[in-house]
Amino acid sequence: MTLKICLTVVITLLVVAIIAVFFTGNFFYNLAINPNASKKMIFSNDGLSHHELTKEEEWLEKESKFEEVFTTSFDNLKLHGYQVLNKDTHKWAVTVHGYMADAFSLSTKALHYYNIGYNVLAMDLRGHGKSKGNYIGMGYHDAKDLIKWIEYIISKDEEAEILIHGVSMGAATVMIASSLDELPKNVKVIIEDCGYTTALEQFKFQLKKLFNMPSFPILNIANLAVKIKAGYFLNEASPIEAVQKAKVPIMFIHGDGDKFVPFYMLDDLYNTCTSEKKKLVIEGASHAHAEDENPDKYWGEIDEFVNRYM
Repeated sequence: MTLKICLTVVITLLVVAIIAVFFTGNFFYNLAINPNASKKMIFSNDGLSHHELTKEEEWLEKESKFEEVFTTSFDNLKLHGYQVLNKDTHKWAVTVHGYMADAFSLSTKALHYYNIGYNVLAMDLRGHGKSKGNYIGMGYHDAKDLIKWIEYIISKDEEAEILIHGVSMGAATVMIASSLDELPKNVKVIIEDCGYTTALEQFKFQLKKLFNMPSFPILNIANLAVKIKAGYFLNEASPIEAVQKAKVPIMFIHGDGDKFVPFYMLDDLYNTCTSEKKKLVIEGASHAHAEDENPDKYWGEIDEFVNRYM
């Protein structure tokens, strides 16, 4: 084989490799991180279930006299939320929803806190609901946005005592926020419900589940695509690293029937956390349905934990 033929073969293989990398990265980015692309492939598996909203769950959207509020993200996006105020209280609850959901999806959480006398702020994460943004933050940039919402509350109420309650990706968000230097001391306690250890580990799990494929080299390529398009690496969205440096007490909740964010991640997170903590397992609960499965145990344990610090 002549040198010219060898060079042609090498160049052809290189071009094919570059095209394969581009399409692999782009496919994964649209599948997982682009909020405007279809998520049917993800949501069609048995890890997630959906149901008709009950009257209680519609409270935030249809029955309460909420106020739409706004703040600006660290990178100058317009962020949207709903605020429902009680009278004569400095207690606040911030609810943080999950992947491809919105503030209304946590209406039952908002209603519970409102009923026990809290002011409530239900935030739409970037790229979700009415908040601006063209990518999903997987908790990393969302945690910085959460700080902006907390600063918004303090600007309205300097004496605010704040709890933050996140579910799924929202749980990752509140855990990452727990270690940030910018976290105001007004935040007294954190509730995380079915959060993952890292975004990278979560995608490894889903890649195996959806496609029965190993993470290498697909996630290595995808990680670079996310960095280029969204400005962060998936391994930077790391709640398990954050809770090693948590500044506030954290309650860890998970259903042992969770097939979307694997149940073993609960112990990994709980055992790593260095702040005051509590663990709650809801038997039989699927992903993000711990409250539905056993509301009395769910709220009884949460209220007992929160009341230690609020």
